[in-house]
Amino acid sequence: MNYLRRRLSDSSFIANLPNGYMTDLQQPEPQQPPPPAPAPSSTSPAPERRQISQSPGTGFFSSLSNAVKQTAASAGLVEQTPTSLTKKFKLLLVIDEPHNEWAKMFRGKKVHGDYDIKVEQAEFSEINLVSHSDGTCNVDMQVFRNGTKVVRSFKPDFVLIRQHAFSMAENEDFRNMIIGLQYAGVPSINSLESIYNLCDKPWVFGQLISTYRSFGAEKFPLIEQTFYPNHKEMITMPTFPVVVKIGHAHSGMGKVKIDNHHDFQDIVSVVALTQTYTTIEPYIDSKYDLRIQKIGDNYKAYMRTSISGNWKTNTGSAMLEQIAMTDMYKLWVDTCSEMFGGLDICAVKALHGKDGKDYITEVMGSSMQLIGEHQAEDKQLITDMVVTKMNQAVPRMPIPSPQRPTATQQPQSGALKEGHTDPSKLPPQRPPPQGGPVQPQGLQSQSQARPSEQAQSLSTQGASPPLPPAPTTQQPQPQGQGAPPAGKMENQLRQSPSQPAPQQKPQPHPQLNKSQSLTNAFNFTDSSFFRSGNEDETKAESIRKLRKSFASLFSD
Repeated sequence: MNYLRRRLSDSSFIANLPNGYMTDLQQPEPQQPPPPAPAPSSTSPAPERRQISQSPGTGFFSSLSNAVKQTAASAGLVEQTPTSLTKKFKLLLVIDEPHNEWAKMFRGKKVHGDYDIKVEQAEFSEINLVSHSDGTCNVDMQVFRNGTKVVRSFKPDFVLIRQHAFSMAENEDFRNMIIGLQYAGVPSINSLESIYNLCDKPWVFGQLISTYRSFGAEKFPLIEQTFYPNHKEMITMPTFPVVVKIGHAHSGMGKVKIDNHHDFQDIVSVVALTQTYTTIEPYIDSKYDLRIQKIGDNYKAYMRTSISGNWKTNTGSAMLEQIAMTDMYKLWVDTCSEMFGGLDICAVKALHGKDGKDYITEVMGSSMQLIGEHQAEDKQLITDMVVTKMNQAVPRMPIPSPQRPTATQQPQSGALKEGHTDPSKLPPQRPPPQGGPVQPQGLQSQSQARPSEQAQSLSTQGASPPLPPAPTTQQPQPQGQGAPPAGKMENQLRQSPSQPAPQQKPQPHPQLNKSQSLTNAFNFTDSSFFRSGNEDETKAESIRKLRKSFASLFSD
């Protein structure tokens, strides 16, 4: 026992061991990994060859290569293949108030004949989102349904917006949500571009002014209006009475009727507190107001008359009546539906004064409220239009995302130009240990098949047998690019040790894996890392048997 202890502690005994086998004595016996599946490449090894066990140096290099791969993948330097399951449905996000149930309207509807339409409905205040440049938009929804809080996360394929994206009321500015949906390129009705442009009424009125100049006052009667960016310019005294509209508001909010200049000065001080723009229109003593709506190719015209006597016909009691659609009304709504790239759902509001003239005041988009006795018909029209648009805009298969920057190899001196080598014309290669360089097939076969000839040629020259040569980093050249003949390579092997063979410049190959490229980059040339697989396997087995014997002796 003392002899064995002294023998194992002797430095000369450890020095004579193959490189890395001392660590093998300190580690438990490794389990044999399952045989890997054969690669579909044409240069895959023959099935009868065994998997060569990795030496400790190669295992270190493999772990280093795997660490580099994982770091590069997490940093987005290499492209990863997404493994997403194909959805059996297309998800429609409807932004509307909860009392308008859209899920039952799309029940049984399909996209591309194969995908059901799943509806998620919420208000702007109940959703949040994160958008990516690859076209994905993750929406988080938190809603209360029958006293129960419902939290969901999904990726919408299409959006139907039936709610105002911007209002002057507190916490009702949701333009950031429109920007997020547009950032991811989510198709919608109306278009996200038009919805964003409709968020400021003076901006929309500027488009109406252009139409008014094109058609004239007879065909397109637009009301006169004055715009003030802030309260500082509100010094001129307009003709009274006037209607002051503060900011961007809906349903009669922010509209004040001014009858004299004293009230006008008071409203200027109120506008100063709001820090927003203001528009002023002459007050029209109206008989009724008009609403001409267009949903797809369907037109309807309504007349609303105030009963309560309020100057705002949309405030208090009013009587609504559907009227005949005239050519002039159709011209108004068709012209306005072409604004901002096209409006699938829109409505034009106008006033019919007691003087018998019409005055166009406003244009609304897909957020317009459905009115009259035909609301069910209008909802069905919107549903059919959404299904049609989804078949046109939503792809059957997911669109590939923009490519991320991939890790590139630094070209070495004398490297072949990438992309000009046909892999099918390359000779078959024997797979080296992971992390090791690739040797030409002809060189491997000659070094293994003619050991006696090498020894004989060296003995005739009077030279002592050399140490095992360090592996060359020369890569196999494809046919037609001047591969060295076998005779010339044999002459290089028979050279004397005093006459070293000229160093071959390493040439990168398109089929090198990333671990081999990393090997060349670090210039590992120690022969202990690249020993013959059969020799290392035999020595490893002997060392394991010795270890078991020593363990049994020490245990006694």
